[in-house]
Amino acid sequence: MAIADKLLVQRQRHLKWRGLDWLELTLMILCGVLCFGFSLSVTADIVTRTIGHPWLWLQEVTSTLFIYAIFVGTAAATRRNDHLYLTAISEAMHGTSRLIVEVIIRLVVLGVAFCLIWYGYQNYLRGFGSFRLPSGTPIASLYAIIPLSGALICLFTIEQLVNGLRNGFDHPEPPDEDATPVVTEAQMRAQP
Repeated sequence: MAIADKLLVQRQRHLKWRGLDWLELTLMILCGVLCFGFSLSVTADIVTRTIGHPWLWLQEVTSTLFIYAIFVGTAAATRRNDHLYLTAISEAMHGTSRLIVEVIIRLVVLGVAFCLIWYGYQNYLRGFGSFRLPSGTPIASLYAIIPLSGALICLFTIEQLVNGLRNGFDHPEPPDEDATPVVTEAQMRAQP
């Protein structure tokens, strides 16, 4: 089984364009690398402090990896409908009411994405006036991911809106391959 098969979610496939699968795969791999790097830098920070020779720059690396992991993960989760999405409300509905709720939810997510783009870009520009210690790098390096994440969230939300309006939001999901099959009492009696 290829890495793409393991990392790409097939759930709600009718809301996704195959042409953006590479982007979801890239974001998932990047999330893994960022989380691993974050864990490694925290561990190294603890070890260097314990032995009495702290590396102060590790705190900068840790905070950068953490912030980037949050915003990259948010974009990936939006594509996978795992985040910023109120599934309990919409999945309980069918027909026109579900269509209306699904569109409203995605319009709200689109509004959040536009705020991330607009205010994230403003923070990014202002970040060139402040510097991180001890390295002296501009704080803008932390804020650069915010408008990029907003743009990806916007792209994935538009993808879901277009495909949902075209194909419908309410599609039965294929059975989970990893789930244990449920055996009914009638099936038990039918077995020899």
